[in-house]
Formats: sequence, structure tokens, C-alpha cells
Amino acid sequence: MTKEQLYSTEMDTLLVTPFPSFILLPNGTIAKGNLEHFDYSTEDIERLKEISIEDTLFAAVDNAMIESIVSSTVPLRLQEIAITTKHQAITSVTLYTKPITMNEQEATYVLCVPTDEMRSIDAEQQHLSDLKNGIHQSFMTVTLDQDGFIIQTNQAFLKTSHWTPKRVIGKTFWQLFPSTEASEKVTQDIWKTVHGGQIWQGDVQKITKDEQLYWVHLTAIPLFGPTPEQNQYLLIERDITKDKSIQFQLEKIAYIDPETGMINVHRLAQIITAMIEEKRHFSFVYLSIDKFYTIKDLHHDLDDSSLVVEFTKRMKMYFQDSTMARINENEFVVITPLPEWFTQGFLTYLQQNPIYNGNVAVPLSISGGMTRYPEDQTTFSQLMKASLATIATVREAGGDRIVSLSKSSHAAINRKSIVERRLLQALDQKNLHVLYQPQLDIQSGTVTAVEALVRWDDEEIGVVSPDELIPIAEETGLINNIGSFMLERACEQAAAWKKAGHNIKVSINSSVREFRDKNMAKSILDTLERTGCPANLLQIEITEKFALEAEAENSIIKQMRTLENEGILFALDDFGTGYGSFRYMQLLPISIVKIDQTFTSALKSEKTQLLVNGMVQLGKSMNLRVVAEGVETEEQQQLLTSFGCDAVQGFYISKPVTSSEISNLI
Repeated sequence: MTKEQLYSTEMDTLLVTPFPSFILLPNGTIAKGNLEHFDYSTEDIERLKEISIEDTLFAAVDNAMIESIVSSTVPLRLQEIAITTKHQAITSVTLYTKPITMNEQEATYVLCVPTDEMRSIDAEQQHLSDLKNGIHQSFMTVTLDQDGFIIQTNQAFLKTSHWTPKRVIGKTFWQLFPSTEASEKVTQDIWKTVHGGQIWQGDVQKITKDEQLYWVHLTAIPLFGPTPEQNQYLLIERDITKDKSIQFQLEKIAYIDPETGMINVHRLAQIITAMIEEKRHFSFVYLSIDKFYTIKDLHHDLDDSSLVVEFTKRMKMYFQDSTMARINENEFVVITPLPEWFTQGFLTYLQQNPIYNGNVAVPLSISGGMTRYPEDQTTFSQLMKASLATIATVREAGGDRIVSLSKSSHAAINRKSIVERRLLQALDQKNLHVLYQPQLDIQSGTVTAVEALVRWDDEEIGVVSPDELIPIAEETGLINNIGSFMLERACEQAAAWKKAGHNIKVSINSSVREFRDKNMAKSILDTLERTGCPANLLQIEITEKFALEAEAENSIIKQMRTLENEGILFALDDFGTGYGSFRYMQLLPISIVKIDQTFTSALKSEKTQLLVNGMVQLGKSMNLRVVAEGVETEEQQQLLTSFGCDAVQGFYISKPVTSSEISNLI
């Protein structure tokens, strides 16, 4: 590139502005310009090169003023200058001039900022100035240079930090914080954020000149200069030391057990979660004092707090430098990296250092469970579940041991946790489906009823059998959700078959937990009405355990009576396997008994045949319909028919199938 081309490029760059600008030569003519704002085109600029500016743009400007602009060797700022446009209109501007060199001769660069725009800029600058003053008056402020050295602070910062201007200027950003691992981590995060051009905000602990700790809410803002070397960083701080002190006191109340000084289960959950995030290996040791309330009764002059305090003293002595928590009155957790043999030695330590009530040693039995992270379990809730399962196993074996579960037991717990999680999603996404197992009426030889059975084939964990699903659903409280789902589907299907001309009764299983909801009967009747299903096509199966508990709860019996009056039938499922009682058969509105498949499968035994025959005759004597489950052979069906069974159900008739297959079967 030639020198002339280089000069031309530099001049063109000067003219790239949002406002009109031009280059004025000493003879009063325009060499280059960006004057579209004044109605001059590129072609017009070429003509202006031959005409003095006195006759064009500066036609309304005093000659002396023009002379001062052309001849000035320093930059000028001239306000309220009248510029004449191409069409002879007058517009007021503020001129900024700067002497330059163009093609090795003197020239003047002129920038024209319209007065209206100038007023707007001035107002904005005033607003920014007011904002800056407001921040400095209301907050502590520290200004850092590009390398993190302090170049300016305000009086509020000096007062709180106990620094003087002479001592603090030139210190680094990092010297304002305590020398701890946690503080180092925070300061690195702050510096990385602002150095990357982003704003950082949060609560941080700082240190005064005389090494006193205090807390601030910090906002760190990058201030960009013309070059990276001129960048600065502004720290805006509000002292929150008193607020933090109150917060820590409240946390102590919320998270510390006042009796033992140990953390509670809520704080333990937070600590475990943090350790898991940091991928720190540890053993989760759950300790429970066996027969705690019996000990209290036997040593009634030893109050609860003395026993617990003395026990936790021994925990603290033995498991030094470990995190310890009190879960409830007589259960505790130790988080430790110590090996299993050492943990188990705690029982020997207790024997060697007994708790005394007067001169009598209190006999303590401790059941404990050890669960390792991440080898055994991977979340706080799983660690707790595994520990409780271990404690139950230890107590069943007599207690006073600290053990670990087997790999298979941990695998079962993990499976259960996954099933619980996936079940929530399955219910939310309606991924469960319903199959129907037909019941063959002996007298007519036709299918008159079906049992609706929930099935779940999950994309992550595969097929979940009802034997696995139902106990977990009952334990987690999701059985109500499954019950509602099954009720809705059963009623819809019964109504559909009714519409197709088939009066097929649909039977659903229900739990006592569902019927403890005082609105259960209303919910069922509402579902019938909403789906258009006649009440006499719905049957509800209950277990003997349900019947035993319902017998003692009038509210459940009342709801069952309400449903019976509407035409819904109740069937006693798994008859003969549970809590046999003639009383509940008398009190509850039961119309059907279902002989359990365990009896059906053993019908080759003469004793079982006599027993089943007796069960059938008992049902008949009470005017109950008798259905036999688990029928798998023709021989079983013939035998049950000879006993007087009303209907049979099982794989010999049909395995559970879809609603469309039932329609074909009919």
C-alpha cells in the first residue's frame, strides 16, 4: 500500500461516526466528508472541494470563528454553531475539532454533534454521574486495575475494613480475603468471572486490616477501557455481618441438637449431599440403642438426657474427628473414613467404658449398620434406607452387632429406589397398562366377569411384576394413584363392553389405605358417572387383611355400605390365606369369596380337597358366590365344579390379556 493510500484509509476511518464529520483544509475547503445529515451526497462532497466552506456549511458562521477553527493547533469544543444545509436550512450543532496531518499537510478534523443529540448525551452523562455518586455514598466500593491491584476506595470501605488510603492502595484484591481454602475458591471464581467480562454477585467473607472477619454482599463489575490494559473492576459491597450472625444463630437452632451438640438429620443431609458432590469416599454408620424405652423403665431414676449425653460422649471419644448426627431420640449417625473393624470395635469400647446409674452399669445393646459411599449406595436417601434395613436385620438376629449388608441386599435396595422413582414418572406419563383375566361362569359356560390387573413394562428397568410393584406402591403411598388409574380404566372398559352389548363385570383390587380416605366412595361414584359405567358392572376385591382392619373402622364399613347400596359388589380375595374371621364376613358387605390359588394348586391332596370343599360349602351356606383362582388344568376345573364352585379363573381359562382379546374370547 502506498503512503497516499495509507493516508486515505486513515482519513476514511476518522469519518466513520454516527454524526456528520469532515476534514477541513487550511484554504477553507473540504477534503473529505460524511455529510448526509446535512443533505450532501457523495457527489456533492466532490463539488465542495472547490468551494470555500464560508459559502456552504459555514455560511452563517462568523469569519473570525472560521479562522480560529482552521488555524487552531489544539482541539476545540464550540457550542451552538449554526450549520447551513444543502437546502439552506439552519441546524444547531456542537463542533469538536482536532488538528491532524493529511498527505503531509496540516488539516482539521471536524465532528458535528446536533444540539438535540448533545443535550441527550449531556443528560445521560449527568444520570451516570448521579448513579456513580449514589453508589459511592450508599455502598463500600473498591476499584481494581487490570491486574487486580487496588487503585481507589471510598470512605465507607476504609471505615469497615480499618485500612487507610496510604496502606490499601497498591494491595491486591486477594489480600482483602481470609487465607482459607474456601475463601481461595471463592476469590478464584470472582476473578475468573469478572476477568471474563461477566458480573459476579454473592455473599463472601472478608478480612479487615487487623484480621477481623466480616461478611459482605458483593457485586463485582468489569469496566471496559479502550484497550484491555485499561480495563478496571468495580467492587460494590454491603456489610451483612449482622445478618449473617443472625442467620448462623438460626441455623444452629435449626440444625444442632441442643441436648448433645450434634447436628440433626436436616444438616446431615446437606453435609452428605456436599460430600457426594465432591466424590469423597466415606462410611455411613447408623447406630441405634436397642430397647431404649425398656432401659428407661428399668432405670427410671436415670433421666433420658443423662443416658443420651453419656452415650454421645463415648461416641465423640471413640469416633474423634468424624461427623456425628442425632437422628432421633435413640438413633445416631457417624460419617467416617475409618475401616469396618474399627467401627465394630465401638461395641467393645462401650463394654470397657459403661454408663453408670449410681454404682450400677446400664446394660446397653447397640444395633448398627455400615453402608459405604459409593461402593454400596450413592444418595443420602439410599444410605438411610440401607441403614434402616440393616438395623432391622441385626435386631431380628438379636441385636448388639454392627454389620454391613450383602451386595445382593444393596442391589435389592437400589432396585427398589429405582422402581419408586420410575413409578412416579410412569404414573405422571400414564405408562401403566391394564390386562384382564376372565372368570368362567360354571353354569352358563360363558365369561361373565374379568379381573383388571395392572401391568408395567418400563423402558429403563423392564417388566415390574405386581408382586414387586404393589408393596412398593403401598409403602410409598402411590397405591392410591394406581388405584385411581385402575378404577378409571376399568370403568371405561366396562362401559365400552356394555355399549357393544356385553354385560361383563370388571373387578378391581383395592387397599384399606384407599378406603381410609373419607371421600373414596364419592370418588368411585363420580368415576362411574363420568365414564358412563353402570354400578352393577363394577366389583371391588379386598384382602382378608383389609377386612380385618375395616372391621374395626366404622368409617370404612360405612363407605362400603354406600357403594353396595348403589349396586357395587365386594369380593373377598385370597380367601383362607390371611386373618380368617367369621366376624368380618358377618359385618362387611361381601358378596363373593375367591379361593386362593395356593389351595387350587394343591388339589391333588385329599386333605386339600376336603378343605376346599368345606370352604365352598361355607360360602354357599352364607349365600356367597364362590370363585376359585389359579385353575391351570381340566382336572382342577372338574373337581371345583363338583364341589359347587360358581366360577373359575386361571391360566386354564385364559392368562391375563388385553381388552380386545377379551372381546374375541366373548
